[in-house]
Amino acid sequence: MDKADIGIIGLAVMGENLALNLLNKGFRVAVYNRNPAKVRAFLSGRGSGLDLLGAESLPEFVQSLAPPRRIMLMIRAGSPVDEMLEGLLPLLSPGDIVIDGGNSNFRDTIRRAKYVEEKGFNFVGCGVSGGEEGALNGPSLMPGGSAAAWPRLKPLLQAIAANVDGVPCCDWVGADGAGHFVKMVHNGIEYGDMQLIGEAYQIMRALLHMHPDEIGETFEQWNGGELDSYLIEITARILKTKDEDGTPLIDRILDTAGQKGTGKWAVVEALNEGVPLTLIGEAVFARCLSAIKDERVRASAVLKGPSPAFAGDREAFLNDLERALYAAKLTSYAQGYALLRAAAATHGWELNYGGIALLWRGGCIIRSAFLGRIKEAFDRDPALHNLLIDPYFAGKLEACQGGLRSVAVAAAANGIPAPAMFSALSYFDGYRAERLPADLLQAQRDYFGAHTYERVDKPRGEFFHTNWTGEGGTTAASTYTV
Repeated sequence: MDKADIGIIGLAVMGENLALNLLNKGFRVAVYNRNPAKVRAFLSGRGSGLDLLGAESLPEFVQSLAPPRRIMLMIRAGSPVDEMLEGLLPLLSPGDIVIDGGNSNFRDTIRRAKYVEEKGFNFVGCGVSGGEEGALNGPSLMPGGSAAAWPRLKPLLQAIAANVDGVPCCDWVGADGAGHFVKMVHNGIEYGDMQLIGEAYQIMRALLHMHPDEIGETFEQWNGGELDSYLIEITARILKTKDEDGTPLIDRILDTAGQKGTGKWAVVEALNEGVPLTLIGEAVFARCLSAIKDERVRASAVLKGPSPAFAGDREAFLNDLERALYAAKLTSYAQGYALLRAAAATHGWELNYGGIALLWRGGCIIRSAFLGRIKEAFDRDPALHNLLIDPYFAGKLEACQGGLRSVAVAAAANGIPAPAMFSALSYFDGYRAERLPADLLQAQRDYFGAHTYERVDKPRGEFFHTNWTGEGGTTAASTYTV
């Protein structure tokens, strides 16, 4: 019997759909799950009659693969991956490739790549985005790790990935944990996009008193313009979906959001790198705030604010809201790319920033027409430090910032929470500010802790201390920034 081209371990939704995607592209696939019943159910169900090899033990699974073996783990991130590796590695041969396609923390991927390579095998951490539909029809794939594995994986992964204008949404990202880091930033931007869309929806409901159907129509119109994206598209569909009794289904869904951790990881890494990932941070905390539903209900009976009331030109305001959403979305991407650049310097990754934008154009959750413009920005200036100062995007911000300011003022005046939009505006104004109040902050630090400061009339890198109280003397603390 011919051996399989690739093996999939894990038959939850993503594992099953990736297996079917591979089969549809002409590859022979072996599948394994810790629970043999899942293998049997897949072979007799969605995989019935297909060129699948089912294994009920790890040794049987490994032996069913053509060497050098390609094995993709589609299992829950964390300790299950380490446990599977311990069972799998003794069965492998030099040159075999293990691919972790789950949402693993990139630091775990760095550790695992080193561990697996030391044993003579290859390890790849591959970000997979697109959900159930993407896995089946063409996801965005972000592989990184053992570079020796890429020639063997490239024809297979690029064949099953989404394709835009003849370019597969899959390419090599970089060493060790680079692939999972890029996927983490993707998910952070996804958090930001979803929060911004939710805030626009909330403003339309609370301030303009629009029905979900009408809001859905508005998003549908926006999707025909510069906001063209997967998330805007599905938002329009969601808002038009009816429950069994014909009422909007959205009105039956409890307003508490879950999260799997990738957005939080992005914020933690931004803190580690000293990158102001403020909008994505607000999106993560907004989910945390939504989760304390009972507490919010109690607070609503005690804490009173203004009653939303709108008296202006509704169409003009909706135009402002569309521009606000675009400007805030751009800010979120700019922050995400700043984090990529900082991490690349820290970890020694040679990231192709324009290429990453191409990976996200199809298959993934944040896919949008917007991404082609990001590729063009890095083509113009590969050393671009921030998307906001690219000539194209700077022009867009100039055109859209008035809308963002108008919406932020209206939301604040009417007591409607819009933390991500507020954050976008604050970041934009802070980033373009030649002078910030950090001069006072640094003086305060020197006053109470002798932390020193730099002077505007002296070269950068020279630090000074003032004896503010007359009792502190000349001794200063050592100078460092965490």
